[in-house]
Amino acid sequence: MQIDWNHFTPWASLIGGILLGLAASLFILVNGRILGISGIVGGLLMPRGGDAAWRLAFVLGLVVAPAVYALAGGPVPATVDAGWLTLIVAGLLVGVGTRYGAGCTSGHGVCGLSRLSPRSLVATLSFMGAGFAVVFVIRHVLA
Repeated sequence: MQIDWNHFTPWASLIGGILLGLAASLFILVNGRILGISGIVGGLLMPRGGDAAWRLAFVLGLVVAPAVYALAGGPVPATVDAGWLTLIVAGLLVGVGTRYGAGCTSGHGVCGLSRLSPRSLVATLSFMGAGFAVVFVIRHVLA
């Protein structure tokens, strides 16, 4: 196996991880809620009274921040070697999985594990294991 050093970004990854941990910590301290994207978006799709504004601002921030970063001269976005149908099916499967698993990677993997949640440990092991298996099958069995 050859390492592609162009994709080895330890400092950017470390800074990103620190920012994500800080954001999750501040979110639970200020709002008393877990920073899980699927729960935030799900609550936006089925809003409760007075709950939609902060959820909409959060989702807009997820979309606008990378655009601002790119305009400021950030790195070129990664390319995705998949067709639209594959991306749509993958997105729908992820959506179903997050509903079935009662949370997403950010909710379980970041916030749940940091709170030592056994349910989040099982969920994280499950989605990581499934991801490893799918990549192995696609790259080594079907290739």
